Amino acid sequence: MSLKSQETIGANQRKITFTVDRPTFDKAVDKVYRRQVKSITIPGFRKGHAPRAIIEKMYGKEIFFEDAVNDCIPDAWDSVSGEITETMVSRPEFEVVTIDENGVELAATYFVKPQVEISDYVGIPVTRPAVKVEDAEVEAEIERVRMRNSRMLEITDRPAQTEDLVNIDFEGFVDGEPFEGGKAENHQLKLGSGQFIPGFEDQVAGHSVGEEFDVNVTFPEDYQAENLKGKAAVFKVKLNGIKFNELPVVDDEFARDVSEFDTLDEYKADIRKHLEEDHRKQADGKVDEELIDALIAKLEADIPECMFENETENQVRDYDNRLRMNGLDLKTYFQYTGLDLDALRKQMRPSAEKQVKTRLALERIAEKENLSVTDEEIEAEYGRLAEQFGMEADKVKEAVEREAIEADLKVKAAIELVREKASVTETEEAPAAEAPADAE
Repeated sequence: MSLKSQETIGANQRKITFTVDRPTFDKAVDKVYRRQVKSITIPGFRKGHAPRAIIEKMYGKEIFFEDAVNDCIPDAWDSVSGEITETMVSRPEFEVVTIDENGVELAATYFVKPQVEISDYVGIPVTRPAVKVEDAEVEAEIERVRMRNSRMLEITDRPAQTEDLVNIDFEGFVDGEPFEGGKAENHQLKLGSGQFIPGFEDQVAGHSVGEEFDVNVTFPEDYQAENLKGKAAVFKVKLNGIKFNELPVVDDEFARDVSEFDTLDEYKADIRKHLEEDHRKQADGKVDEELIDALIAKLEADIPECMFENETENQVRDYDNRLRMNGLDLKTYFQYTGLDLDALRKQMRPSAEKQVKTRLALERIAEKENLSVTDEEIEAEYGRLAEQFGMEADKVKEAVEREAIEADLKVKAAIELVREKASVTETEEAPAAEAPADAE
């Protein structure tokens, strides 16, 4: 097995030809024959016992060539791919050039990482939102904690009122006749929520558990049901139960119950500190986002399509893994969302393109700046990954090559350099609040 030639057939596409000697190929053909003869029937011979020469005479001597070539390719490719000095970014596509008395000549085409150039990455102008916390944000956080620590009380000693959660049976009538969708039992309704048509909830308020009463309302003119628009209706209502969500009083005792602090002032100060940290991270993220967009705009590269496709597939796999960690998978996700694999790929394609371009830009900056990492930094990164994935460091080292760790650290060093040398202008605009996890 030997390399015959290398050539450039496109900006980032290469082609090499290599050979498999005849004795090696003949061995592969014989191996394929022995593997396949068990399923070949030739008249005059027991199934699986036909001589190779007879089979080749009947079907042609090339009958075993295709599988033999496929068997030869892995070892042949391993023997010649070490001669490739550029970084491959696609799987090679193989083709047979010739098969003759000398053996097999094969060709492999593949894409390599593009040549990249980037300039003016020092002093990129960006804006950084001011890190400030309004009193209303602190109060909103306290209100969320109050809600988490509230308790639902059964009310029996007073009539229902706004903000109560009532349990009701009802049936609606228009012109004395019941209408479709106007009846329910044990329906939970929060008074004041506006869930029902105007006037309904107001008329439930003031009644006590066990009471039966009429509620008189008029459907809005823009009501969705055509037969009910603008119609007067009477609902026969029975009030089965009243509950009230009691919120704790915000005082020092509340602070001691929900935190490690003794006073409300200390608790508020801690909330403010954590909100400031969150705002700072959001501001830093906005700066990084602007820097990345600027680097991509400055990037000069003819990027092979396969790099975008590969990164899209990586993101799909990562998403599938995250779903599985939460007890789901892509199949279930598609059932819930109505998407399919192609639609998911389309959604992830912009992110994949940005990721590829960002990586290329930062790798080139690391090269131009001669950035390096120490053995200690590499060991620390292995330790961080081991802790993150709950593995032993040695197992991580077996799974992740040192060169990959070194490359990642250089990329991190490159973005840190760009960030440190950026021209940052502080603005009064506070960073936008992050979306809740469930919204994402």
